[in-house]
Amino acid sequence: MEGGNAGFASADGLRSWGADKRPGQDTPTAEWRQEDPGTMPAGDVYGGGSPTGVAFYENGALDKKWNGLLLACEAGKNVVFGYLPKLDGAGWKMERFDFMTSNKEKEFAGSDFLGGKPSGELKTRFRPSDVTVGPDGALYVADWFDARVGGHGTLDDRYTGTIYRIAPKGFASNVPALKLDTTEGQIATLKSPAPNVRYNGFTALKAQGAKAVPAVAALLKDDNAYIAARAAWLLAQMGAEGVAQVKPWLDSKSEDQRLVAYRALRRAGVDVLGMAAKMVSDPSAAVRREVALTLREVPAATSLPLLVKLAQQFDGKDRAYLEALGLGSEGKEAEVYAAVCQDKPAAWTESEAWTAWRLHPAAAVEAFKIRAFDSALSEDQRKLMLTGLAFVKSREAAGAMIELANTKDFPMKELAKWWLLNRKGNDWKSYDVESGMKALGLYDPAKVKLVAVEMPPELKGVPELPSGAEIAKLPGDAKRGQAAIAVCFTCHKVDKMGVEFGPDLSTFGKQQPSEVIANAIAHPSADISHGYEGSEIKTKDGLTISGMVLSSGDPVMIKCMGGLVQTVPKERIASIQKMTRSLMYQPQQLGLTPQAISDIVAYLKSL
Repeated sequence: MEGGNAGFASADGLRSWGADKRPGQDTPTAEWRQEDPGTMPAGDVYGGGSPTGVAFYENGALDKKWNGLLLACEAGKNVVFGYLPKLDGAGWKMERFDFMTSNKEKEFAGSDFLGGKPSGELKTRFRPSDVTVGPDGALYVADWFDARVGGHGTLDDRYTGTIYRIAPKGFASNVPALKLDTTEGQIATLKSPAPNVRYNGFTALKAQGAKAVPAVAALLKDDNAYIAARAAWLLAQMGAEGVAQVKPWLDSKSEDQRLVAYRALRRAGVDVLGMAAKMVSDPSAAVRREVALTLREVPAATSLPLLVKLAQQFDGKDRAYLEALGLGSEGKEAEVYAAVCQDKPAAWTESEAWTAWRLHPAAAVEAFKIRAFDSALSEDQRKLMLTGLAFVKSREAAGAMIELANTKDFPMKELAKWWLLNRKGNDWKSYDVESGMKALGLYDPAKVKLVAVEMPPELKGVPELPSGAEIAKLPGDAKRGQAAIAVCFTCHKVDKMGVEFGPDLSTFGKQQPSEVIANAIAHPSADISHGYEGSEIKTKDGLTISGMVLSSGDPVMIKCMGGLVQTVPKERIASIQKMTRSLMYQPQQLGLTPQAISDIVAYLKSL
């Protein structure tokens, strides 16, 4: 989204996501700050790795069903992911599938999320690094043969790779010659599948101006919606005659056409505010999103009536729409809040509550506090207000949070305390939050009671268990597995049983192949789930505390086995080290045999 923040770092750019991970948040939510005002919804989060090359296929040699295909190379997972994005309110629905892979078994090795170094024998070295659409209409994927991905290092001393061409069977590659000396040749070039080629046609036709408008306007009726959209973008930049061809699309029955016309005309600077006023009540949330983004740098005196109309059409659910509204209100949050949230806080609709959360002006502090205290609201509604309060940079907000943390019967007092500990070193640093907490007995570094939590030493000399693939071949019994899995309850959620410390095994069981589940249990340190890496804290008075660091500020918050969360003042820490082994016990320490592991896998697969 234009102007949007993906959320990987804090808004001021000073803190990583790990420093702000809140109690109870899963890794994808925390890593992309999906519960923070001011971040846009994530399109797809698939764990370790990172997309390298990205391309969008609009037309070419493939079947028409692939028009609108988004491709993303994931070298670490030996795959080119595919998406066919669909508008979903003001955002997009992104359903991922493996478009091209050499590793259907998903047995990854040598990736940064596995420590970088190759683990065991590499089954495949397909490392797709880039993808593009060729001028012949085929897809081209660049690959390099490397045993390692990530960590800014390579193990490929041969400098070898491959370029793959993806096209229908019997395809004959034909690259049309550029003929830019005629209008017909320029139109043909504009229709090219390759972005770099069609740019030549775009610029040549634009240079012709009004003379070329009839030829370009004819493309508005092209069967391929993407070619028609190219024509609309170009016409908007071809003077009054071209603009006249695009404006009717603003009244089209097609949501896509109205959206393209709005963006194209705005880009060309054609009566932008007049167009915004016309489209502010458009039935499409996606079009209204664009109107909101238009208003970002428009003074409140002009933009406020339009922003209020946009806010009144927010359904209280569409986060992409809400984020666009927030971006459009930048620098005008107080004015928009005052105009939109006029009801008493207890009577706020979901739309008003979420709008106040996103805008979080200083004037909202009292309302946030009132709703957080309101026992008639749901836990989620009260938590939303607590979060909104945490993002207000004012002494009053810090004071309200202290009041919440110090109220005996407030159900989220521990979360309020967490926010105080998190904010005292950054946004609320100048308000001396720690002194206020000490005075009320909420927090005193010298008086924090810590509990030693140590991992037992790994067993030596015990027989190595077979690989996950071998264990998965054993016939598993789900009933026996239901009994055997009880040893996992101290660290994992399974269905509705257990403790939330390690990954939820119900979800893990549904998402992973049997051999991957078996290998994770039999060899826990071979592939540690992203976000569950362990750390070991040594205190100055000799305690050892092992667990997952939730926040690396001061104090350090660490979640230990059994779900115990401890707050460790930095002044009492001698050292913090990343663990090289998993926080999960060896299967031999849990009394798990290969057959028991196979039974557990069968049970998880039955859920």
